[in-house]
Amino acid sequence: MSEATVRRRVVVQGRVQGVAFRASTEREATRAGVHGWVRNRPDGSVEAVFEGPEPAVQALVEWCRGGPRWAQVTTLAVFDEPPEQERGFAVRT
Repeated sequence: MSEATVRRRVVVQGRVQGVAFRASTEREATRAGVHGWVRNRPDGSVEAVFEGPEPAVQALVEWCRGGPRWAQVTTLAVFDEPPEQERGFAVRT
């Protein structure tokens, strides 16, 4: 039996722009086979949507708690959403 698809939106705050957070998130998501997107927000945070099997999505959410080497995450908000059949993973501008 295949695992159910879940979708989670995260908003990451702290020193998360200008530290390769988006590119690193794309790499981690692609490696995990998770679909969705990531983008910088005007308020200095990073927002991402992860969609796929629950264990892989949860692993990405946990990865976002630290992010790439130069990031300093202070807050991570996580929101469950209904799956939207995302395909691929993209860095949005």
